[in-house]
Amino acid sequence: MRGERPVRNARARGFSHPRAWLLGIALLASALMGATPADAPPPEEPTPRDLAAMRERGTLRVLLPRQHGEEHLPRRGRPIEAHRAHAAKLARELGIGIEWVYVDSFEELIPALLDGRGDLIVDNLTVTPARREHLAFSAPVAVVREQIVARADDVPMRSPADLVGRRVVVRRSSSHWERMESVRQRHPGIELVAAPEDLSLHEIVERVETGEFDLTLADSNLVHHVLDYRRGLKVGLELDGVAVIAWAMRPDAEELRTAVDRFLTRVPTTPGRSNRFTGDLDAIRERGVLRMLTRNNAANYYIWNGQLMGFEYELVREFADRLGLELEIVVPPSNADLLPWLREGRGDLVAASLTATPERAEKAQVTFSRRTNRVSLVVVSRADDPPIENASDLAGRTLHVRRGSHAWKELAALRDSGIDLRLEAAPEYLEAEEIIGRVADGSVDLTAADSHIVDIELTWRDDIRAGPVLGEPVDHGWAVRRDDPKLLESVNAFFAKEYRGTFYNVVSKRYFRAPKRMRRHAESRPSRGGSISPYDEFVRKHAEAYGFDWRLIAAMMQQESRFDPKAVSFAGARGLLQVMPRTAAEMGAGDLEDPEEGIRAGVRYLAWLRTRFDERLPTTERNWFMLAAYNAGQGHVIDARALARQHGLDPNRWFGHVEQAMLLKRRRDVAASTRFGYCRCEEPVRYVRAVRERYRAYVEVAANVGTSG
Repeated sequence: MRGERPVRNARARGFSHPRAWLLGIALLASALMGATPADAPPPEEPTPRDLAAMRERGTLRVLLPRQHGEEHLPRRGRPIEAHRAHAAKLARELGIGIEWVYVDSFEELIPALLDGRGDLIVDNLTVTPARREHLAFSAPVAVVREQIVARADDVPMRSPADLVGRRVVVRRSSSHWERMESVRQRHPGIELVAAPEDLSLHEIVERVETGEFDLTLADSNLVHHVLDYRRGLKVGLELDGVAVIAWAMRPDAEELRTAVDRFLTRVPTTPGRSNRFTGDLDAIRERGVLRMLTRNNAANYYIWNGQLMGFEYELVREFADRLGLELEIVVPPSNADLLPWLREGRGDLVAASLTATPERAEKAQVTFSRRTNRVSLVVVSRADDPPIENASDLAGRTLHVRRGSHAWKELAALRDSGIDLRLEAAPEYLEAEEIIGRVADGSVDLTAADSHIVDIELTWRDDIRAGPVLGEPVDHGWAVRRDDPKLLESVNAFFAKEYRGTFYNVVSKRYFRAPKRMRRHAESRPSRGGSISPYDEFVRKHAEAYGFDWRLIAAMMQQESRFDPKAVSFAGARGLLQVMPRTAAEMGAGDLEDPEEGIRAGVRYLAWLRTRFDERLPTTERNWFMLAAYNAGQGHVIDARALARQHGLDPNRWFGHVEQAMLLKRRRDVAASTRFGYCRCEEPVRYVRAVRERYRAYVEVAANVGTSG
């Protein structure tokens, strides 16, 4: 029920223009919900909880469920922050601030709204008759179909009658339960089964794929995203009619509802998204969405601890923001698809660390922008190998690179010049960081990679060494279609101003020149008097409040910050336990650099993460899952547990089982089939082991004052 996906055949229904489409949606809203027209006057006497009261208070309180690492990695469709951005823009237009009010689950949103704890729900509620009795809804932000999700090898289904004798599993609190009950009235042989309320729709469809559940019902916008990475599923059947998704308010907030409806007619929340669209900048502005073609890797675009990240992603996001556009991410199946998809109109520009050469531009029939980055080709060896000082030291060595890469061409030229090196072609689907990983573990001898990739790897790993630079530096650029001169001009103007400027340098430093995080994890040596850190009193206090062994929290704290309350990570995490500011806000924390406040926020977040894993698990196993989720985000741990089941490992044991499955997410073919995508998952695996070893050391030297866990 979350996320957005416009109706596929909007143009076929006569809405040939996005604004006309919006008009049609407004009419549909009126028919379905009796929506107040956008130009209706506000009530003469606003109720105490209406917009006038919000203006007096100075904030619009937006209700959201705590999600943390459960946010999926968008491969197509708008970023997961789109609704937040719209709500923030609404507040700015109203001239008031915004306050994010978090509840523990999706099911708590409506009670919290009706209790007066918030003013607006923007988390894509489906409009149902039962909900209309208690809530006021905005004009639609999306119109979706309801689809039966089945395994890919399931039998064909042509009508709801084919569901007779089948088990459809949905949460009782969802709108889909109400929908399936109405279907079952016409077809009594359908078995309707209540899914556990703590299961997300993503987890339900995963269990359909594994065979644990038979079928489920989901909104088409969710199914659209799931089928991007779940190859074992299909749409078995689409039910008749459409479902409307909208923002929700209390019925007495009539003035707010009018303001929201007016706002939604001016923002691009629902225009139909064509899979192939080739208009230049004017047409892109009309749509209000810029589509970025890229690849899910450490340099371009990935998710880490619930945050969308990547050097190229941050640059394009800034570019889109300055144009007043939303950013939509499109991730093709392989690097080889990037430029063909651009030509076909599946995206508006390619930002994927591409070497910008005249030969590549001519062959692909695209145009590259001015320089977005300049990189060099660097030899990479294992850290414990003898140093490679210059190109002549490559004699007698074997270098593994992709045949289609710039590195292959440069190394072949060196070989032809008389240096007796051997070239071995790596599989084309491997990313450079994956080949570097094979060098690090001894699977291959050497490789050569662009310097920005090597820099990223060196910010977190100590098992490789950068060698000499080969050849001349090369330029990276963004690619646009040849018939999009205005977009090209805008991109070039952006980089003319920003390249090597303040914003660019901050982003570049974040990814390529951050202090080595792994080197911050030096072993601490507490004294045998029982003291571990200057903050033991705070650690004991808050660990005991949530049932943790205080020495486990201390071990994490040393691993995260080396007991430095002013530490700031490359991703913006702060304080002794390196909490992200957004997470701190969800935890009700203030200044993370205040030692006690930082510890309180981190421990509270850990306690929340622990609840995301089955309480029937042994306490120690829940702790290891919790630690991995704290480091990498809960999503990557969810993926790893699913992979463990698929590969015959125990999904309820971390060491030797789920940790091994997590390492599979380094492989491009495996990551493509997971919900949260590629992961540099050596880091959380090392992190959990390092914290465990330090925790054991602290147990030996510090008296047990807290609660064991």
